[in-house]
Amino acid sequence: MTTVVPDSGRTIPRGSDFAELSRRIRHAGLMQRRYVHYAVASGLTVAVFAGTWVAFVALGDSWWQLITAAFLAMVCTQLSFTGHDAGHKQIFRGRRANDAVGYLHAGFVGLSYGSWVGSHNRHHANPNHEDDDPDLDISVLAFTEDQGRAKRGFVRWTAKYQAYLFFPMLLLEGLSLHLAAVQAVWGDKVKSRGLEGALLVVHFAAYLSAVFLVLSPGKAIAFIAIHQGLWGVYMGCSFAPNHKGMLTLTEGHTLDFLRKQVLTSRNVCGGPGVDFALGGLNYQIEHHLFPSMPRPNLRHAQPIVEAFCREHDIAYRQCGLLRSYGDVLGHLHAVGQPLRVTSRA
Repeated sequence: MTTVVPDSGRTIPRGSDFAELSRRIRHAGLMQRRYVHYAVASGLTVAVFAGTWVAFVALGDSWWQLITAAFLAMVCTQLSFTGHDAGHKQIFRGRRANDAVGYLHAGFVGLSYGSWVGSHNRHHANPNHEDDDPDLDISVLAFTEDQGRAKRGFVRWTAKYQAYLFFPMLLLEGLSLHLAAVQAVWGDKVKSRGLEGALLVVHFAAYLSAVFLVLSPGKAIAFIAIHQGLWGVYMGCSFAPNHKGMLTLTEGHTLDFLRKQVLTSRNVCGGPGVDFALGGLNYQIEHHLFPSMPRPNLRHAQPIVEAFCREHDIAYRQCGLLRSYGDVLGHLHAVGQPLRVTSRA
């Protein structure tokens, strides 16, 4: 199902619109913390994570461990979703308690929590902004024609065929996230460098020791490839539908906060299964408008926000999961088209 509310084209800032929407959301009680939900959901996820490693040791040196690797990729993504929620202060009201959860979950999967929070906050402040959104600064991809024309060498070639290469390249996303974490800590780009460095050392030492002590070298390498590759694909598939192919902003735009967040974001519908699989990120519009709203409240906020956008003639984009990927690939293909034409000329 696709829901599109037409946009009137107004670009005059109207902060009072968001203030009114915010009042409706708060009146519905949707900014209240959901402590029990997070205690149960996070506790179960951590328990499954620990249980998976127990099963890994019990199964021993077997090729069946590749199934364990695939399952572990799913669990690690769910742990990452909890870290994401903590970074937005969705779990507790105070920063310290949320950070404790965030650092712990980042340690489980081998990420730098501090580096990710800084980058992600910049993304939320400037979604789909050609110059200011770090999520649009990916060397091997081009999200606008200007970015494509600026590419040179190998990355220009990847930009030409990025629609075909997008999903295969996600197989390297997990390794890229680990590398970025190490670079952030090594380069002293995080506030709690000692803590994050220790967590990364413990993570990699425990992970590699377990894999190579239990498995023979060939099986160990295959296990790591499957686990890290599928984790990267799952992470990429969870975040890609949110903004790619939506309105891209440039310097000097006149959109207010409400319109900037709504017009650059896309929701993915599909029921509880999609909600779980995407960690609530499928309610991207509501999440961007109210980043600290607890994840389980987003689905209740969705009809309120959609109705409000309809009242104010603001385009509200919502579609199914497969359609969202189609939109993303279609956009990437269109951006790469001028480069392909140039190469044939």
